[in-house]
Amino acid sequence: MKILHTSDWHLGHKLYGRQRYDEFLSFLQWLENCIAEYGVEALIVAGDIFDSQTPSNRSLEMYYRFLSRISHSCCRHVIIVAGNHDSPTLLNAPRELLQFLNIHVVGRATENIEDELIVLQDTDANPELMVLAVPYLRDKDIRLSKAGESVSDKQNKMLQGIRDHYFSLAELARKKQQQLDKPIPLIATGHFFCQGGQTRQGDGIRELYVGTLVQIGLDNIPAEIDYLALGHLHIPQKVASQDNRRYSGAPLAMSFTEAQEQKLVLLLDSEQQLSVEEIPVPCFQALHTISGDIEHILATIKELKEQQQSILLEIQYNGEELIDDLQEQTYSALEGSTLEVLRISNKRIFNHILQQSATIKTLEELSPRQVFQQCLDLAEIPAPQQEELLLGFESALTALHDEEQYER
Repeated sequence: MKILHTSDWHLGHKLYGRQRYDEFLSFLQWLENCIAEYGVEALIVAGDIFDSQTPSNRSLEMYYRFLSRISHSCCRHVIIVAGNHDSPTLLNAPRELLQFLNIHVVGRATENIEDELIVLQDTDANPELMVLAVPYLRDKDIRLSKAGESVSDKQNKMLQGIRDHYFSLAELARKKQQQLDKPIPLIATGHFFCQGGQTRQGDGIRELYVGTLVQIGLDNIPAEIDYLALGHLHIPQKVASQDNRRYSGAPLAMSFTEAQEQKLVLLLDSEQQLSVEEIPVPCFQALHTISGDIEHILATIKELKEQQQSILLEIQYNGEELIDDLQEQTYSALEGSTLEVLRISNKRIFNHILQQSATIKTLEELSPRQVFQQCLDLAEIPAPQQEELLLGFESALTALHDEEQYER
């Protein structure tokens, strides 16, 4: 059996406010062709199908059209689990209908954990693959809050809840295996941050769970799982250098910092002990960051214009000279080209303005955590107390974020 592992589509994602529907459509069409070319029989999507809990009608249309098309292809099974960006209710709504197309959707941790254990069958109705379809596990799904708990207590309970969830499913899988005539491969999904995982600045990765994230060690995942199909981190990577513990990564660059990465989907072959083949995803829209002084910026724009290619640009001016007409010079250089600027950052003039008035503040490039950190610094809170306050602040942010998604 051939299985394709992908995740983090983020349908509906905007890049500095620019819609990217053409890119997402191109990717889904490519993915459909990839499934046909490699004879993929099962598709696993490990969370963050949408970028928002309230995706646009166009994003929903692309999603359902894709599922409809591949249900008539060689792909006999689809496993979809929710990520932290997804609305569990929205994904689960058509679940019973989609099951008639052998499309299995798990939007949130199920009341009956056995519902997350899915046995896929071949064309002769023989079991051929077992999947532990675990979605993003929210705090309230696996941990009971108690008054007076410290942040450390919450973190430990969260870790224990995740561990118990996976080991309970693995025990069910063992019992199911004993009922079969022969053993079949066991795959599990997950949407969390593994210890040692790599990210990129500005890639939009949320810190999940509590504090700086209860990062999940592989000792919390049962060893008998033959392959762990992970989502959440956008860089394709192995976990702890293990071939069978992998993030497929996002198929499209979610930020300019990801622009130079080779995006992948992962092809598994169960006939070869779940061997893994990396399939490169084409670049559907070129992104380029130009960073330097005004001469370098204008010269690079001239070089890119000669390529006569559609390229989205991020301009970062960091020269010593104070340039107050950076936008005018940039847009003038772009005339008659297929280049499009999405963001211009003039740190030199910004720093100059700040020096003129110490009372001027900006939230444009500050995260909520950075704003809170500045408040702590201004209040001269001692460092040991700052750590505890920051963990509590991030815990509150996470709880608020999860509550919004849980209700949708």
